Amino acid sequence: MKKLPSGLYAITCEKRSLGRKNLEVVKEMLEAGIEILQYREKENKTIREKYLECKEIAKMTKDYGVLFIVNDHIDIAMAVDADGVHIGQDDMPVQEVRKLIGKNKIIGLSTHSIEQAQNALKEDVDYIGVGPIFKTDTKNTSPVGLEYLEYVVKNIHLPFVAIGGIKEHNIEEVLSRGAKTVALVTEITESPDIKDKIKKLRKKLNDFKII
Repeated sequence: MKKLPSGLYAITCEKRSLGRKNLEVVKEMLEAGIEILQYREKENKTIREKYLECKEIAKMTKDYGVLFIVNDHIDIAMAVDADGVHIGQDDMPVQEVRKLIGKNKIIGLSTHSIEQAQNALKEDVDYIGVGPIFKTDTKNTSPVGLEYLEYVVKNIHLPFVAIGGIKEHNIEEVLSRGAKTVALVTEITESPDIKDKIKKLRKKLNDFKII
């Protein structure tokens, strides 16, 4: 089974992509060398529209050797043979998701507290999301701060992705505390020059010898 790699974990957000379509943004992300791509679409697209986008993205990520995760939509992830799914605390229980997608697919689980991280150790998850680290307007969740990240690094022996309000100007605060996989949304999707933005972000990861 594939595992969560270190590096940049990019997440789609069409309404915050400067008028560009998801497929256009994804192409730029892949060409710039991201390690993981998550399809997350909260807007009023039909399931069919989301499926068709994911079907195309699954081909693109496979060509580039990039891990492809679908947010929430387990059915779509299975239909397009994505590498895995990412679910939240209020979604279907992990054990039921595992029954559906099988043992060879990745399950990521969002966590926002020490208790949730501890509970994740008892679940059949492959990685956890840790955040939101900083204030973010793509989610209605209060920031958990760098303290929670530090706790996870020291106490939770699961692969994890740091997420939430992470930008070029504060990514070093996250990397310096031990994060090796970092998720960014609007910092990438709202950049007029996605390739240049990713190049700058990758340099910071490289400075910490992460990639």
